[in-house]
Amino acid sequence: MRINFEDISYLKAGNDKQRRTYETLKKYRVLELLEKFDPILTGTIPINIDIETSDLDISCCYSDKDEFVDAVMHLFSHEKQFVLRENSEFNSVVCNFWLDDFELELFGQSIPTKQQHAYRHMLIEHQLLEERGEAFRQEIIALKKQGYKTEPAFGIAMGLEGNPYEELLKFE
Repeated sequence: MRINFEDISYLKAGNDKQRRTYETLKKYRVLELLEKFDPILTGTIPINIDIETSDLDISCCYSDKDEFVDAVMHLFSHEKQFVLRENSEFNSVVCNFWLDDFELELFGQSIPTKQQHAYRHMLIEHQLLEERGEAFRQEIIALKKQGYKTEPAFGIAMGLEGNPYEELLKFE
């Protein structure tokens, strides 16, 4: 099924966690407040392979890192367990905080959102889940519950050699 991941309306017809995700993001206007930074909800919740500890990943693009940091600080620094850090390896800014029952992780980079690995991986993983069916989805979830991150779980389930983050991108 083709989903427009740029519009979170698809979550309204999803499972309970997806519907709660939609309600929380709308209630706090998270995507609207971050609109300038082209936010897209990425990760496991949109593609229904989340586990109990899964957070809401929101990928953002900035042209000015300081402006992004200032905006995030202004908008969310008062939220529960707010933490902001910079990652020099990926030249990115990562911010975590809680809204209602969800931990949010904002990931900002100077790369257009649709070109960032999180978005690209999500599209590839969604396609693989569609092609391989429910048993495959359950296998991914079981691996995640054992402690594997999403891309390594796909790597194991698919028997991929090498770095699963890089290997998955070959399916684009």
